Amino acid sequence: MKATYHKYILDFKRPSGTSRGVLKQKETWFIVLSDNNKKGIGECGILRTLCIDDRPDYEDKLKWVCNNIHLGLDQLLEEMREFPSIQFGLEIAFRSLESEHPFLLFPSDFTEGKQNIPINGLIWMGDKEFMETQINEKLHTGFDCIKMKIGAIDFETELELLSFIRSKYNPDVIELRVDANGAFSPEEAMHKLERLSALELHSIEQPIRQGQYEAMKRLCKTTPLPIALDEELIGVFDVTEKQKLLQTIRPQYIILKPSLIGGIKGTNEWIQIAESLGIGWWITSALESNIGLNAIAQYTFTLNSTMPQGLGTGSLFTNNFEAPLLVTKGELKYEKNIEWVVEYLNENH
Repeated sequence: MKATYHKYILDFKRPSGTSRGVLKQKETWFIVLSDNNKKGIGECGILRTLCIDDRPDYEDKLKWVCNNIHLGLDQLLEEMREFPSIQFGLEIAFRSLESEHPFLLFPSDFTEGKQNIPINGLIWMGDKEFMETQINEKLHTGFDCIKMKIGAIDFETELELLSFIRSKYNPDVIELRVDANGAFSPEEAMHKLERLSALELHSIEQPIRQGQYEAMKRLCKTTPLPIALDEELIGVFDVTEKQKLLQTIRPQYIILKPSLIGGIKGTNEWIQIAESLGIGWWITSALESNIGLNAIAQYTFTLNSTMPQGLGTGSLFTNNFEAPLLVTKGELKYEKNIEWVVEYLNENH
């Protein structure tokens, strides 16, 4: 078996704002496996400044993995314990190589085009006009779950935008989620949660910065609005530590990004612990290309969750790979008639 790695820069169609800054490009990497006449591909969806494996030796680790691919998946996953995006890329590359088709990873009614995955419509940060335009666009195209990034512009303006949606649609019609990306201070968080809860929101992701366990524990215990942990899960590798974190903080939900938390194996561990504690969960992509998004979507469908997932990011980029993933009426659809176009799988690439 031979393995190679490749860097790829995804370009956003328009700058996308979070409380951590504005994104114009997204770096990603691919591992391509070749064995006899078959090829497999996996995406290592590193998310700079957020993921735990944003390290200077990242490419060196990819090179080492490719040079030692003969060690097999289990040992490589253990060696890459501190590089969750590489773990995910390896899991998917091996599964891709062994599959009947390199992109048919988890055959199901989803990949047969018989069932779709409900997803949330993502509203990026920006000025009021830009955010209002996005909101109207998502509502017009049939989304019944909207997730809005908050924390970068004036809080009163964000409340106005959420009030605008809620004035038109009650919670039975439109589910509203917000993501603060840790933008609130512990001192102000409860006051802001109380004001947000008046709008009958579904939940808020990561109201305060990760790593403040006691403050987050207090918030989750007394919050008027369900809290979902996101960044809090990053960098927690050991199963015992995962258990301790969730038992300590007791959030209402956790949000799972396979590229950031140890791939499918790591995601399964978080789900098992969360369900044992009565904690809800959903899965989101982490701005991967369609290659990574396809793997996450197919895997997610097998988990039989009825909640809207965060899998609508494939259309954000100008230079994404052509893939049978379509967003239609607030759902992700696998359109079998669309062919994959990925040059890395060409014979002479």
